Amino acid sequence: MSEENKEVVEETTTQPTETTTVEQQNPQEFLENFNWHKYEQGIEAVDEAKLKEFEEALKGTIGFVNESDVIEGTVIRITDRDAIIDINSKSEGVISLNEFRYNQNLAVGDKVEVLVDKREDSSGQLVLSHKKARVIKAWERVNNAHETGEVVNGFVKCRTRGGMIVDVFGIEAFLPGSQIDVKPIRDYDQYVEKTMEFKVVKINHEFKNVVVSHKALIEADIEEQKKEIIGQLEKGQVLEGVVKNITSYGVFVDLGGVDGLVHITDLSWSRINHPNEFVELDQKLNVVILDFDDNKSRIQLGLKQLSAHPWEALDANLKVGDKVTGEVVVIADYGAFVEVEQGVEGLIHVSEMSYSTHLRSAQDFVKVGDKVEAEILTLDREDRKMSLGMKQLHQDPWTDITTKYPVGSTHTGTVRNYTNFGVFVELEEGIDGLVYISDLSWTKKIKHPSDFVTVGQQLEVQVLELDVENRKLNLGHKQTQDNPWDGHEDTFAIGSTHQGTIKDKNDKGATVTLEGGVEGFAPTRFLEKEDGSKLGKGDTADFVVLEFSKEYRRVVVSHTSIFKEQEKRNVKAAVKKAAEVEKVTLGDIGGLADLKKQMDAKAKKKK
Repeated sequence: MSEENKEVVEETTTQPTETTTVEQQNPQEFLENFNWHKYEQGIEAVDEAKLKEFEEALKGTIGFVNESDVIEGTVIRITDRDAIIDINSKSEGVISLNEFRYNQNLAVGDKVEVLVDKREDSSGQLVLSHKKARVIKAWERVNNAHETGEVVNGFVKCRTRGGMIVDVFGIEAFLPGSQIDVKPIRDYDQYVEKTMEFKVVKINHEFKNVVVSHKALIEADIEEQKKEIIGQLEKGQVLEGVVKNITSYGVFVDLGGVDGLVHITDLSWSRINHPNEFVELDQKLNVVILDFDDNKSRIQLGLKQLSAHPWEALDANLKVGDKVTGEVVVIADYGAFVEVEQGVEGLIHVSEMSYSTHLRSAQDFVKVGDKVEAEILTLDREDRKMSLGMKQLHQDPWTDITTKYPVGSTHTGTVRNYTNFGVFVELEEGIDGLVYISDLSWTKKIKHPSDFVTVGQQLEVQVLELDVENRKLNLGHKQTQDNPWDGHEDTFAIGSTHQGTIKDKNDKGATVTLEGGVEGFAPTRFLEKEDGSKLGKGDTADFVVLEFSKEYRRVVVSHTSIFKEQEKRNVKAAVKKAAEVEKVTLGDIGGLADLKKQMDAKAKKKK
């Protein structure tokens, strides 16, 4: 019989005895004392007290760790995704490399702090966390770094408004844009996902805010370097610098911790509109020290001074009267500056742009960028000044003025300007003439030339006077037309009656428009109608001519004289007087002719 069968038989033979014993016990007491764990699991339960004693005994032995402990481990292997950490336990832990993004130089053998998440997971693997360990220690380390000034490593995670977010010991700290570097930063993205050194400069314990600075690390070194450079500065010294900033008035150059300004006028011998036409940011260039203040905090630099002045290289054979070609670089009301060679400019005054005596703005002749040809009028190499002229390349129109515009000739010109006394008319470039207001019209009484013509209008004129020496030309417009007053003398004879319309009226009288557009004047006392009322503006009535003057283009009329006897007699007397004056005048002319004959006869006898 086998051993197993023996055990079964023994168990069977002894069972009735146990059953008999159970039946003799109290059922309630039996259930309360029955060992269900042993019945279900088939093993004896271990006393909890004994387990605690066992764990206490294990403490201090190799390989024992507690969950939530923060301990130091060693990196023993790095894979593509994880770092294998040995904490001297029964198994190694695995931590994702994402937790070490702040430390891109992690290598085998590095000591790192880890937190024991679980002594073993479902697969018996030790679970560790470096990130949680850093958070636990972070505030302690950050405060210590702030107090001691310790330099810490941080991982730049991303950009944010006004600066960057930096991971320092697992805490998100703020790096202001002004604290990244000593020079202005134009590209913040170049720092993202990079590990840099920082100083903790500010901690807000209430809001758990941390501010770090990279600039603070390099300022001390720069300050020492700056003192060394400033101590060696001398006027005329040439240094290499880097363009740090560009403004409309100049360029700031970093000389190695010391900034100097190159004013826009010291960048180039030529004119430039803005410094960015000449230099670029971060460009390296040599500059010369022109001046500095007592503290050497303001340093004036020059760039153009490193090359010879263009006037020194100007052709020695160039002289007054030579023709030059250049580009218009600046325009003012009084003239234009033309660069004939790089850095060498000459001024063409507006009076030297045209022979016209009617001066205009230089912008009417040239614009910036134009290529122009001119003649050198003056040349001062010592003072580096040159004046040019454009009109000298063309013939003076006044040289043959008597041939082109003789007195009595008629031409068409352009109205260029007018004054209270007349109109300036340009016959051609350089030839202007004046039409006095009295020479504009035979019939109209013009108060201001603008009532008759406009600027730019074409106007037919006749040459009345010509002064070649003083370059003056007197023109007339009405002379191009027949004088209508020659015919008006017969039409508006004294005593003749004409229909007219009152155009304007004032205290002295009224202006009356008569036939042919001729305007007459009726004094107030001659505006009375037969019923005793007065003629008003716009009224049409008959008028009798009291006075006529061709020389002064004046006609005096009366409405009242038509029906009042006394006025009629006054008109008749005026007619008679006018006739007598005419006879006397003709008699005087005849007498003078006789006297002249007598004198001529006496002269012949004496001979």
